[in-house]
Amino acid sequence: MEARAIVVTSGKGGVGKTTTTANVGAALAKLGEKVAVVDVDVGLRNLDVVMGLESRVVFDLVDVLEGRVELRKALVRDKRVDGLYLLPASQTKDKESLDPEVFRDIISQLLEEGGFDRILIDSPAGIERGFRTASAPAEGALVVVNPEVSSVRDADRIIGMLEAGDVNENFLVINRLRPDMVRRGDMLAVDDVVEILGLKPIGIIPEDEQILVSTNMGEPVVLKQDSLSARALMDTARRIHGEDIPFPPLEDRRGFFSALRRLLGGGS
Repeated sequence: MEARAIVVTSGKGGVGKTTTTANVGAALAKLGEKVAVVDVDVGLRNLDVVMGLESRVVFDLVDVLEGRVELRKALVRDKRVDGLYLLPASQTKDKESLDPEVFRDIISQLLEEGGFDRILIDSPAGIERGFRTASAPAEGALVVVNPEVSSVRDADRIIGMLEAGDVNENFLVINRLRPDMVRRGDMLAVDDVVEILGLKPIGIIPEDEQILVSTNMGEPVVLKQDSLSARALMDTARRIHGEDIPFPPLEDRRGFFSALRRLLGGGS
């Protein structure tokens, strides 16, 4: 991806957006990039917990937005990997306290004065003010979607809003894929999701209990575990970084909807 400011978003909550932000940010730092992960989910912050940095948070995004503290003082450095920093959200303010233009300036400061190679912005789910603030400075997006109809439907609306806001370098992260369910026709296949949403995938992450374990421990899975999900998330970061990494054959990419179209003469 050419984009340096990337919003990580989804149409609905609970699809793994914050976990994706934490792990892709950590993986990019492992690849040598200087990365800031920024939590814009004001009032419901979780990125600091997922990363295991909650005990080190002193100042937050709203302190910076309202001018009470310098940006550099609010950044929390992750000591486990060089080049990884967190700008946490506030737990006490609501999303109305976010000014998209001031937030745009903060991201510019990180890129131009802070020397960051990449900013990952963890957006609140949905399409309200928090999303508008999170996407305001973005040059590209990772749209996190589960292979289920409701998640895909809501993601489609988000993609339309990104494109309307001139955020155009957008890719899918298809999360929690279960090949056994795809084979039975109980879950959308990768090709189904891609065809419905019209975006290319940059990450395909299988369902993996190690994600839950690592989240509870406050340690991104890419830092320790050698699991399917850790490798898939690391490969996602490598593609963002510019490497040409093929997708492993996790499943028959053609699912129920693709098969139905073939039967009806709608193409191969």
